[in-house]
Amino acid sequence: MEQITNTVLMIRPINYRMNEQTAINNFYQKELEHVLPETINTRAQLEFDTYVEKLEQIGVQVIVISDTGAFDTPDSIFPNNWVSFHENGDVAIYPMFAENRRLERREDVFQILEDKGFVIHNIIDYTSAEDEGVFLEGTGSAVLDRVNRKAYCALSARADEGLFIEFCEDFEYMPVMFTAYQSVNETRVPIYHTNVMMCIGETFAVICLQSIDDQKERRTVVKQLKDDGKEIIDITEDQVSHFAGNMLQVKGEDGTRYLVMSQAAYNALTKEQIQRLQRHTHIMSSSLDTIEACGGGSARCMLAEVFLPKKV
Repeated sequence: MEQITNTVLMIRPINYRMNEQTAINNFYQKELEHVLPETINTRAQLEFDTYVEKLEQIGVQVIVISDTGAFDTPDSIFPNNWVSFHENGDVAIYPMFAENRRLERREDVFQILEDKGFVIHNIIDYTSAEDEGVFLEGTGSAVLDRVNRKAYCALSARADEGLFIEFCEDFEYMPVMFTAYQSVNETRVPIYHTNVMMCIGETFAVICLQSIDDQKERRTVVKQLKDDGKEIIDITEDQVSHFAGNMLQVKGEDGTRYLVMSQAAYNALTKEQIQRLQRHTHIMSSSLDTIEACGGGSARCMLAEVFLPKKV
């Protein structure tokens, strides 16, 4: 059982823009005024391609699949919300809050992975929960400690408690639930995805503890992380707004560990936080300014980790 992988799936956008359907509860999205839609898409594609190039340069295997343009799917660049791939050959497909995001789910992705030698044994499909208005958006909602079999979830309109528990039972994780908040117009509202305020590496965890308003919930999360020997690197709500929680540790060439993040996230970190992270892992950053502004998601959201076994 490993916490990190050297293979990721990425979906290249062809019609990238701010998704009005997700802006309802993703308060990190911004409208880029006076910028043509074509310009936004071109910038997003350039950021995407540069990010892929940087990942490949450090030895990460990147499987790039283009959006088809068959549907209006402005957020297709964030595949980790609709699918997750597990080491036992299981694949989970998730129910999505925004109706146009449900159109991102594609069966041909599984065929492409199988053609590349990956083995898929079972597909566990949770999407019927959408009929009840219940959602769980993949590894956006559930941040997984794969080695210690714990799943952390900040409950929100996009992360239902009952469905999260069902996922944990199916995949044999212990659920750790809490609510994380951000301040919007001086009101505390739930953060839409756990992976915006939390990242779990092999030996460390980056987390915004001040966003967990309930002291008991906060203590529980800290205890769970410390029990597993994770060094906790606490970030502020302001750093979260610059996507400093939206990171992913991956394996590069010769098994070298890298923590990948956006340039904005890196710039938001203090010198001390960077030094603490570098004791655990190398850091790789890439500019994702347009993607972050329009999509309200960042480096981690763009990566669907592939843990599937390979054909012998």
